[in-house]
Amino acid sequence: MSYAVAVRALCEFTAREGDLDLRFTPAPSGLEGMAGHAVVTGRRGPAYETEVALSGQYDTLLVRGRADGYDPVANRLEEIKTYRGRLDSVRDNHRAAHWAQARVYAHLLCQARGLAQVQVALVYFNVATEEETVLAESRDAAWLAAFFQEQCSRFLAWAGTELAHRQARDAALEKLAFPHGEFRSGQRELAVSVYRTARDGRCLMAQAPTGIGKTLGTLFPLLKASPGTGLDKVFFLAAKGSGRGLALDALDTLNAQPAAPGLRVLDLVARDKACEHPDKACHGDSCPLAQGFYDRLPAAREAALAVIQDEPHGRLDAPTVRAVARAHQLCPYYLSQELIRWSDVVVGDYNYYYDSTAMLHGLTQANQWKVAVLVDEAHNLVERARRMYTSELDQLTLAAARQAAPKPLKKALDGLQRSWTALNKKQVDAYQAYEAAPAGVLAAVQKAVAAITEYLGESPLAQDDPVLAFYFEALHFMRLAEQFGSHALFDVTRADGRGQGAKTPPSTLCVRNVIPAPYLAARHAAAHATVLFSGTLSPQQFYRDTLGLPADAAWIDVAAPFQAEQLAVKVVGNVSTRYRDRERSLAPIVDLIAAEYARRPGNYLGFLSSFDYLRQVSDLMRQRHPQVPIWLQTPGMGEADRAAFLARFTESGQGVGFAVLGGAFSEGVDLPGKRLIGAFIATLGLPQVNAVNENIKRAMDLRYGEAQGYDYTYLYPGMQKVVQAAGRVIRTEQDVGTVHLIDDRYRRAKVRNLLPSWWRVD
Repeated sequence: MSYAVAVRALCEFTAREGDLDLRFTPAPSGLEGMAGHAVVTGRRGPAYETEVALSGQYDTLLVRGRADGYDPVANRLEEIKTYRGRLDSVRDNHRAAHWAQARVYAHLLCQARGLAQVQVALVYFNVATEEETVLAESRDAAWLAAFFQEQCSRFLAWAGTELAHRQARDAALEKLAFPHGEFRSGQRELAVSVYRTARDGRCLMAQAPTGIGKTLGTLFPLLKASPGTGLDKVFFLAAKGSGRGLALDALDTLNAQPAAPGLRVLDLVARDKACEHPDKACHGDSCPLAQGFYDRLPAAREAALAVIQDEPHGRLDAPTVRAVARAHQLCPYYLSQELIRWSDVVVGDYNYYYDSTAMLHGLTQANQWKVAVLVDEAHNLVERARRMYTSELDQLTLAAARQAAPKPLKKALDGLQRSWTALNKKQVDAYQAYEAAPAGVLAAVQKAVAAITEYLGESPLAQDDPVLAFYFEALHFMRLAEQFGSHALFDVTRADGRGQGAKTPPSTLCVRNVIPAPYLAARHAAAHATVLFSGTLSPQQFYRDTLGLPADAAWIDVAAPFQAEQLAVKVVGNVSTRYRDRERSLAPIVDLIAAEYARRPGNYLGFLSSFDYLRQVSDLMRQRHPQVPIWLQTPGMGEADRAAFLARFTESGQGVGFAVLGGAFSEGVDLPGKRLIGAFIATLGLPQVNAVNENIKRAMDLRYGEAQGYDYTYLYPGMQKVVQAAGRVIRTEQDVGTVHLIDDRYRRAKVRNLLPSWWRVD
């Protein structure tokens, strides 16, 4: 059995050397790179060949790829690389890989065409000046063959281990039995649907309630389908750390089976949590863990996988990666990125696959991996993706950049300031939405970005330079503005309370993503199979529309394993929690909570719509019912404070924890048994009615019709939060509890239809 590898992947593995160097240098875009290649090849003679398909075998290793160009007249093989600025900005570790690629292609060419020798050339093309720099060497076929064999032998030992691991893994997965013997109620139905989705290469939306074991019920069938479908990797994506933790536990369970599949499980953590030297920049002149990174990487990579082979669970979690990184004096964050290539299951946040510069998506495309994506608590992806593809540009950031800017950049930044100020003067209200980014301002942003890009090519700036900070914001803003459509809004918010003394206050420009579907659709298409699962994916059409799912995406609604008798759902219809009625609602709410607590002492959660409302209710609770113990969620709670809040919910505990609906305690919290026996939800969770949300509603009206605009903007997102919060009460088939829905709008049929079907609402 052959192990196939692309020339680029081979050389990145074997030939990179030197420092990790992440100092920013402006790189050509994908389109600029393609255009640069076209310019170079267009300058060659009529006999010049482009995109020359080549392949070769070394033992069980099949190496393949496409050489950029070959000139048969000059007998010269060319590898073309585009860049901006100075040529010396191309890092040494990149140049080493570039030479290796050119030499491997040269060997494959000699082998394919029977050439005794060939000229090998690296062509560096500056996309700004269209200047070519050609670095060339003459090599005979024997030398190139030896070079090729050296690279392959380095890789083959690793590839052989990798191939053996994959064969053993797949054989074990084919025989793997469900670890708990029997499926829970509803879990088998979910697992069968996930297996078929993976087998057929489709998308699946799975609405499945708490308590059936969704995490194991999706991971197990997806992994079982891997051998037959040829999956390279599974990405498990979660919105919160609790979801990642459940996935790691489920994978530990699978790896602990008698015929363990030996899954290599990598848990990705954020850079700020992994960084050993946050005060240093990511390059060899600053950080000792970046110096010689690629020289020490092979040994660290081997050590990391050796460690997990000796562990019962095979988990490359943060402590394991950190320990290996310290032993080899490497950056743990970037070591974990390298280990993605050799992992079977990668667990991480949504942004690792769905963000505009997502690492997992980029590696999937570059390596042509066949992947399956599991999206945990997928209802969160709507709001998270909106933020990923929204960009703000603050005029005060521009002011800081203008003040710090070197002379060559003053003109472009001053021009943007003039265009921006002119827009501010025309705007009557503090907030205004526009049909698109005003052409004058957008053109000025583009000129400023172009000027900074050109300058950075010649004179790199420090990472903390205000010009660089503005540049990154402007780049993201410009790219989204150029993709503007009916899925987005452009709005300007003038800071009337800031910039005293200025005739026209500064403002913030925003390209606001309303419907993330256009961006997410491409990510779904890049995966062989995608499974989005949650306890709340209703109404399904809302999620189909906003998440960009293909028309043939399957749907399953798994029946809850609970009985209606387990949960008493009571509508308190004589109270309004609308903003105008808040004052009148306080006494009925606290009296209701106190009465229910007196009837059945135990642990309760009380959910309010805001911290201000929470404070008013808790203050009155202390005044009128001081005998009821209470504790509060506070703004900006850290991990320790959140843990302390949840620690109050013990089996023998009593009291009421007040929290904000949609916050840290309304989903992803597991308090089974007597740790939580009831919840009071004093809100419909509707987003605040303000100018931004009203413009979002108008965009929804235009896209989906006026009948859906309000529901898509307000009702569905609000009720999703309500159902998630209520879901904290019943976690197992033995739990019994009560939920009070406090607001007269819960009497409406349209609202009640959005509640789980197994609830019996009084």
